[in-house]
Amino acid sequence: MGGRASSACSPPSPCRTHAHADWMSQLCPLLWDVPVHYLSIPGSHDTMSYSLDKTSPISRGKPRLLRLLAKAVPCLTRPVVLRWSVTQVLPVTQQLDAGVRYLDLRIAHMLEGSEKNLHFVHMLYTKALVEDTLTEISEWLENHPREVVILACRNFEGMTPELHEYLVTCLRNIFGDMLCPRGDVPTLRQLWVAGRQVIVSYEDECAVRRHPELWPGIPYWWGNKVKADKLIGYLESMKSSGRPDELFVAGINLTENLTYVLAHPAASLETLTLPHLPHLGAWVREQRPGPGAGCTNIIAGDFVGAGSFARDVIELNDKLLR
Repeated sequence: MGGRASSACSPPSPCRTHAHADWMSQLCPLLWDVPVHYLSIPGSHDTMSYSLDKTSPISRGKPRLLRLLAKAVPCLTRPVVLRWSVTQVLPVTQQLDAGVRYLDLRIAHMLEGSEKNLHFVHMLYTKALVEDTLTEISEWLENHPREVVILACRNFEGMTPELHEYLVTCLRNIFGDMLCPRGDVPTLRQLWVAGRQVIVSYEDECAVRRHPELWPGIPYWWGNKVKADKLIGYLESMKSSGRPDELFVAGINLTENLTYVLAHPAASLETLTLPHLPHLGAWVREQRPGPGAGCTNIIAGDFVGAGSFARDVIELNDKLLR
């Protein structure tokens, strides 16, 4: 492919390195026929955490002691929980504008909520409703008809079979023919010809079996590490075992533990993450997409608007031309 790249592809335009709202359509045409799971795709970890609200209850999936503390001393507990739960500051539309194409959607039904209103969750619940957010994504896609997003619907706290059916109905009603049916992983050209722009990964096997619009849950390499070098060691270990033959995510997100939080009571996930972004970014720039055993596909991070994360991930696709 490298021998044809110079004649078939024009050099990246200056705007490509700054605005990535249409980066898929701006890829070299030689990459339009590469299956999506062999491309390099930026993702955001816990996409909707920018809309978390400290006035909301602690997730019922968290330890009872934490929930009791939040009720007993909310003015102390909830701000700390909020600081360590927010992984993004850009709203979802701005994340898409920045080039993010994998959205990590942790979906929940609050006990205190209405019968059908679904929220997002990461320790706390969001004010944002799932249906409203999906509509916002759909409207963005209508304005960017050759961009493709991967929606990873996960967590499903408090979800009954009836609520799963309600959520799938929302997905169908909102995205309609944009939904890509389950099957072999398509190329961008195949998606564009069919008018498909949305791949829905859904981590509930029963729902996937019932609905051909849903894809199985996408594997996520989660290191659960506080330090960047430990996280990189974990990711390199996963790479040495060989890449999955499907869409998959390498998460470059750091994760706090209770010991760290207690030792840094005034800190936040943002103050933990930002100093490590240069080190993590250097690892990202060393990666290579493609079918090889050590290749990466989706790379998801926290605070995706900081630094050059999206650009670094997108530009890895140029290595497929060499």
